[in-house]
Amino acid sequence: MYKSFFKRLIDIVISILAIVILLIPIIVISLIIVVTDPGPVFFMQKRFGRNKKYFRIMKFRTMKVDTPDVPTDKLKNPEQYITSIGRVLRKTSLDELPQIFNILVGQMSFIGPRPALWNQKELIKLREKTHANDVRPGLSGLAQISGRDDLSEKKKAELDGEYVKNLSFRLDCKCFFGTFAKAFKSEGVKA
Repeated sequence: MYKSFFKRLIDIVISILAIVILLIPIIVISLIIVVTDPGPVFFMQKRFGRNKKYFRIMKFRTMKVDTPDVPTDKLKNPEQYITSIGRVLRKTSLDELPQIFNILVGQMSFIGPRPALWNQKELIKLREKTHANDVRPGLSGLAQISGRDDLSEKKKAELDGEYVKNLSFRLDCKCFFGTFAKAFKSEGVKA
């Protein structure tokens, strides 16, 4: 019952509350982005979603407009592309805030396997074996509280599979509160 009904209901209720509570900070961050680096406020990126369907993830833009569309760790000297406000947003994970809209419309969940980029073919393939592609991707998840960017794709897929296998309210709570601890310490965040 939790997996099929209550998890989605919780996502809807919390995302609506989060939008109301965080509206002012979202507006302030948006204004800072516009003032400090001309270009769009939001960054939309093609991601691999539930049941092998692609969707556009929404983030605050932290990189210059002409940055190649690849994972940050694949860029040569990624620091050259990150904006001044982008450094702060990434370090604090505030760049992820707009994803509450992805959650509200049902493309994502608060907790689940982090959605792979469209070009992370190996990760997608590894997750297929663990059934991690069968659930809604999450804003955070077991892999994020277990190492985030420091993990290999193989380890991420294993942890995502473990999450799917043991999906429960208790595990979601562990990941939810663990996310705040990791974000506060900025652990496992690269560039």
